[in-house]
Amino acid sequence: MLEKLKQRWKVGGLQLFLILCVFAITGTATAYISRMITGWIGLTAESPLWQRALLRGGVLLFGYQIIILLVSIPFGQFRFFWNYEKKILRRLGLWKDDGE
Repeated sequence: MLEKLKQRWKVGGLQLFLILCVFAITGTATAYISRMITGWIGLTAESPLWQRALLRGGVLLFGYQIIILLVSIPFGQFRFFWNYEKKILRRLGLWKDDGE
């Protein structure tokens, strides 16, 4: 599985390790932040599910994209993740192809 990722992303072993670290830290940080925001707003387990889901979904959808770029910087993987983000935005029709 790791070999397939290295080939697909055209990266070496160390870069793959760093990329996986960025994904792991970002996922954990995003979950933590969404839980914190939910608490700050006062949504609890007794709050309607749609309210909690809407808030957490928004944080996960938009916050994740920003957090992954921020976390990628100290790992030296910003270029990889910026290209990853542009690919997602192109698929959503939110980014025009700039020839890259």
